[in-house]
Amino acid sequence: MKEIIDASGMKRALVRMTYEIIERNKGVNDLVIVGIKTRGLFLANRLASNFKRIENVDVPVGALDVSDYRDDLSKQEKKNLIHNQQLDFDITDKKVVLVDDVLFTGRTIRAALDALMDQGRPATISLAVLVDRGHRELPVRPDFIGKNIPTAMNERIKVSMTEVDDQDSINLVTK
Repeated sequence: MKEIIDASGMKRALVRMTYEIIERNKGVNDLVIVGIKTRGLFLANRLASNFKRIENVDVPVGALDVSDYRDDLSKQEKKNLIHNQQLDFDITDKKVVLVDDVLFTGRTIRAALDALMDQGRPATISLAVLVDRGHRELPVRPDFIGKNIPTAMNERIKVSMTEVDDQDSINLVTK
């Protein structure tokens, strides 16, 4: 295991992403942040804290569970699913920033987009990821990236966060 980013590097990446989101959206009006459970939600909360500190505005944060939207379920299993309301605010006509820790094949993001569209009709959806490791199987491109870390297929990225792992770091792990 090789540490790629330490706690201070992760904090800097999130602050930079915060400023990029503010700049691209011309402020934080009508902005909402939706984090993909689990680490994406923690990152979304950190971005919201940065928005509060920088813009003095509380940006709504929601959690999205995409497990029921996976593309590896059979048609019958998908048909039997009930897509429940997951967010406690309306995303219709809002600028949604979807947040995840690592972007790999794009399949989690595809599932998240399906889940979001079941919640409402946003004005825009942009994607913020802490790490883009490449190897896309779907045409998904992040709008905001903390760090590009090209990987081999026998490697994986491990994001550790104090909320669940007692430390902040990004490590490259060889399988």
